[in-house]
Amino acid sequence: MMSTKPTPRATKIVATLGPATADDAVLERLIAAGVNVVRVNFSHGSAAEHTDSVRRVREVAARLNRDVGVLADLQGPKVRIGRFADGKVMLAVGDRFVFDVECEVGDQTRVGLDYKELVDDVHAGDTLLLSDGRLMMRVDRVTASTIECTVLQGGVLSDRKGINRQGGGLSAPALTAKDMEDIRTAVSFDADFIAVSFPKNAADMYMARELARAVGGQALMIAKIERYEAIQALEEILKASDGAMVARGDLAIEVGDAAVPALQKRMIRMAREMNRITITATQMMESMIDAPVPTRAEVSDVANAVLDLTDAVMLSAETAAGKYPVQVVEAVARVCVAAEHSFHSSLDAEFLNRRFTRIDQSIAMSALFVGHHIKVKAIAALTQSGSTPLWMSRLDSAVPIYALTPVDRSRRRMCLYRNVTPIMMQQLGTDRDAILLEAEQRLIEADVLERGELIVLTIGEPIGKAGGTNTLKIVKVGEHG
Repeated sequence: MMSTKPTPRATKIVATLGPATADDAVLERLIAAGVNVVRVNFSHGSAAEHTDSVRRVREVAARLNRDVGVLADLQGPKVRIGRFADGKVMLAVGDRFVFDVECEVGDQTRVGLDYKELVDDVHAGDTLLLSDGRLMMRVDRVTASTIECTVLQGGVLSDRKGINRQGGGLSAPALTAKDMEDIRTAVSFDADFIAVSFPKNAADMYMARELARAVGGQALMIAKIERYEAIQALEEILKASDGAMVARGDLAIEVGDAAVPALQKRMIRMAREMNRITITATQMMESMIDAPVPTRAEVSDVANAVLDLTDAVMLSAETAAGKYPVQVVEAVARVCVAAEHSFHSSLDAEFLNRRFTRIDQSIAMSALFVGHHIKVKAIAALTQSGSTPLWMSRLDSAVPIYALTPVDRSRRRMCLYRNVTPIMMQQLGTDRDAILLEAEQRLIEADVLERGELIVLTIGEPIGKAGGTNTLKIVKVGEHG
């Protein structure tokens, strides 16, 4: 009989929750289609709504016997204009326009500022970008309460649109009072990851982590790289984080869209070298908000992120508010698998000039090396914390990695690790042979292995000790049974 084993997909998919996912039936189809992590966007909705959404996701995932991680994405400082009397104005090239901190209701010539400190952050000659870069203005003069500009690129400007300074330099803090309260909410529903918006330096990430820990949170911290200053401090930010999001929207506004593709590659490469996870985000399949199929450019964009070895690609409005949330996840999954199959593993080259000082890290790297050279079917890592599978996932391996653990939080975290599939096991007691037998049975039940196939297996002794992986075995599946 022909095998019906699922096609392993190394690259993970993050899907944003929203009105389009309000139905449990849609959530079930999304998870079945391949969503590994759901994103809760704190820029919209209430704490109660987000808590209820996470509860529903976990209930649906449990019914499907799937592990799904939860990413809580903080809003961060939103530098926005105020409101207009008619909701919007049309600005033409050459128009004079004023941002006025004392203006309560805007008109064709001026508008207020929610972020009143902007007058201290900009100077004559600066370029301001509004509405995600659609409008551009040159700063001509700055007073104590106004910023006088000339429109360089016109269009419709509507209420509460965001405003950026080209080249960065805004002094707004990364964590607002709202973010601090949202961290408490994220901890209350046991978020697996917390994404910090607009960090400028390592201190912003340390503060977010300490705020979460203070209320009992253990989430992994993801730095959203979207400020010009963050690029200059990338290494120190990564050291203070568990991962990074290549947030291409705001980043493109600050550094210019042409610079983003090379920065994306640099960020992913640096993060992998530092054992950090990565998410590539923004407009991955934007056209599928309204269309049932992606553009060829979007397909190429997703494939390029896969070839950059990102851990995950993220969908935003495509699943939160789009007309085709399930179809877009299916499309992304197809592109990821096709791109992965086209990629030639360079594992041997990646081992060059690497030094391993820890026993568990050395075992992880040895498992990759052995698995690559004797062409095993899979690598099976029995783990508590998930550290060994994380190290394995930082190098490019064509061999799928299965991480077996009884720890729910560890499985949900590993939902974001490239080329790692978490699998539930009981792991009761300390009987080594019984545990190895259960691991094999779980892999067979998951339909990823058959009896007689060869695997590389890693385990720590004594059994059940986190960070204690010290044993590597080459096993023929079924030899314990």
